[in-house]
Amino acid sequence: MPVDGPLHGVTVVDLTRVLAGPFCTMMLAELGARVIKVETPGSGDDAREYGPFVNGKSAYFISINRGKESIALDLKQPGDRAIFEALLERADLVIENFRPGTMEKLGYGWDGLHARYPRLIYTAVSGFGHTGPHSERPAYDMVVQAMGGIMSITGQPGAPPTRVGMSIGDVAAGLFTTIGVNAALFHRALTGEARKVDIGMLDCQVSLMENAIVRYSATGEIPGPLGGRHPSITPFQVFKTKDGHIIVAGGNDAMFKRASEVLGVAHMIDDPRFKTNALRNRHQPEVEREYEAALARRTTGEWLAELDAAGVPASGVNNVADVVKHPQIGPRNMLVGIDDPKAGALKVAGNPVKISGFADPTTRATAPDVDQDREKILRELNLRPEAAD
Repeated sequence: MPVDGPLHGVTVVDLTRVLAGPFCTMMLAELGARVIKVETPGSGDDAREYGPFVNGKSAYFISINRGKESIALDLKQPGDRAIFEALLERADLVIENFRPGTMEKLGYGWDGLHARYPRLIYTAVSGFGHTGPHSERPAYDMVVQAMGGIMSITGQPGAPPTRVGMSIGDVAAGLFTTIGVNAALFHRALTGEARKVDIGMLDCQVSLMENAIVRYSATGEIPGPLGGRHPSITPFQVFKTKDGHIIVAGGNDAMFKRASEVLGVAHMIDDPRFKTNALRNRHQPEVEREYEAALARRTTGEWLAELDAAGVPASGVNNVADVVKHPQIGPRNMLVGIDDPKAGALKVAGNPVKISGFADPTTRATAPDVDQDREKILRELNLRPEAAD
């Protein structure tokens, strides 16, 4: 059985740093690609300085850069440029997340590289993409969360703007970049043509706005934060119970009927105010009052047992400790081990992309130190170590 992943044989020259680009190249490595991380001599990726730290090494950096190789190159120095160009000769893909124009100043923009390396796919991740009036502006995750509208629909009504609790701006860009890269690889396999993949973090946030944009387009009303409920489906929200909170997702009429029966509010099923989802959504406050009054009588665990038995989608609101102990996580191999020589044993999130015929190991290689793989890479390129001098 193949064990190396569907991208085995693909070589990625990775100029990215921090999160959006490295998240993409982590996923490419998870799918079997060889990722050679090109870092700034000395300091390396900025994320090496982000905590938490274990024995002086960033666990954050390890989690996003596991399974990669590292070589430190100064692309303004002739010797290091020669090494970089030798890498590009053998690579399938180069990926960078500099501000637009930076690679051109170094002499490595898309047009020049495409002429020299016609099979090399060029991928750029930036705040705003390579076109448009904001293209040269810098951006971080929270900037595009705010600019792309997602913060305006997150949190409780009337509360200050709230950041999504993980770096959705960076991670979404990383995921869309992964999609773009794989599409470009497929296109090249069919036609022999390499293309440029241009990903803007703001574009990705707009794409993730789901029904908020179409709701505004259809109604003219500006969506706002709704706390723990869905804007278009009722009942589909967080409710209080005797000892905490529970999510009940009555996503269609049949689910609403089942949930109402379990909760002992079957009288709601034939109430004309609640006959359809559109009507329930119109009368959401009344549904919430009925459901919350019923749910307050018992604990979250007691209700979950009954709702699960009835086939109603429901969950408690887990914290991170709950998630890592969840009975579904282990069988899906969604916590994998890393044994780092400095940081020791760590657990990180596994690969959610399960493809038949390819192994999904329970462990991963750790992230490299800066320039750790230099000698090995130079030997492969038939270059002497002093080539960078």
